[in-house]
Amino acid sequence: MPSHDLSPPAVTRGGRAQVLAAAAELFTRDGYAATTTRAVAERAGIRQSTLYHHFANKDDILATLLEGTVAPTAAYAERLLTTAEAVPGARLWALVRFNTELLLGGLSNLGALYQLPEVRGERFAGFRQTRCRLAAAYRELISPLQPLPEAELRLRGELVLGLVEGAVAVARGCSEQDAAEVPAAAADAAVRLASDYGCPAEHLALLRAAALAL
Repeated sequence: MPSHDLSPPAVTRGGRAQVLAAAAELFTRDGYAATTTRAVAERAGIRQSTLYHHFANKDDILATLLEGTVAPTAAYAERLLTTAEAVPGARLWALVRFNTELLLGGLSNLGALYQLPEVRGERFAGFRQTRCRLAAAYRELISPLQPLPEAELRLRGELVLGLVEGAVAVARGCSEQDAAEVPAAAADAAVRLASDYGCPAEHLALLRAAALAL
């Protein structure tokens, strides 16, 4: 069936992506509060009125950006939870690597915006709920490594999330070659963090191979 695009000519399919890319750059460089929708539109090379065909307001843009940093990883985590692992910790390793690669491949360092006071507002409830789902998945993947009280398990889950977000900030200051090593290094560190007993090199090699086979 032929497609009938009734959108105004100025509203191209690439317009939404242009707005998101411009907003990501400006929000992380100049600050969210200091960035106006007019500035975003100018950076995107479109009219401000065109921006409003895609997004209701600045909060809508930020919410879309933030949700894009967690939704794919949460979906992958939920798939991993239904997958058996040959080596304990393999699923955790795979998730941390996936999460780090997703954030590194994204638009600017959007993890730096997670703590904005605006993110506590109702418009960002979807982002917060998805991030909570991701944190819960991390806890569930950590638990097979050793028995932990609920409070300690919750703490380690948050520490692993923080490790991922911190690793992305580190990678953005590295050379391209060094940055390519960060996802696997973050995954190694997460497995060690999740267990009081660490992870000997020979076991880590087995774990990596099992994770890559998932």
